[in-house]
Amino acid sequence: MSIQTTFTVTWLVWYATWLLGVVWSGRTKVQMKTDISSAWRMLASVGLVLLFLPSGLQTAAVKPLTQQLWTAPAWVEWSLYALLLAAFAFCWWARLHLGRLWSGYTTLKEDHHIVDTGPYGLVRHPIYTGAIAAGLITALARASPGAMLGCVLLGIGFAMIGRTEERFLKAQLGAEGYDAYSRRVPMLVPFAR
Repeated sequence: MSIQTTFTVTWLVWYATWLLGVVWSGRTKVQMKTDISSAWRMLASVGLVLLFLPSGLQTAAVKPLTQQLWTAPAWVEWSLYALLLAAFAFCWWARLHLGRLWSGYTTLKEDHHIVDTGPYGLVRHPIYTGAIAAGLITALARASPGAMLGCVLLGIGFAMIGRTEERFLKAQLGAEGYDAYSRRVPMLVPFAR
């Protein structure tokens, strides 16, 4: 199996297990209805599609996006793959740490509270941090303009979804507590202020 196929299969396995994990989510108390179809989620989705544009596409509009810009030695590709696994492990650590408070959309669960331990003590949105890192690593491995653009769109989309979630959580859990958390813990980049 090629490294490109390995990356794609790993993303698919991660996503499938992510969807199966919905079973352990707690009961929703309040859901932000406009989040489901938000422009930011669509932007992140377009970014994800661009990450995986097949390199064999020959149409004039798509071919410039799929041209490989460089070829890395095998040890670099496999090192990037190890980093991809670490990024997905960070996502799973965050999701497991959040437990039944996790949701695929912006929601308030029963007994919801600010979680500021584990990965949530490093960044306020560790799942997005891990997914953005996975996108960057994949873009570097694919080495195409489309993958690079996809990484940028994925990052912007997740950053804006995070901002939307924070406004919702401030309103639901109280601005004072969430603002204090925001001052202590960076949004997406560990140790950044």
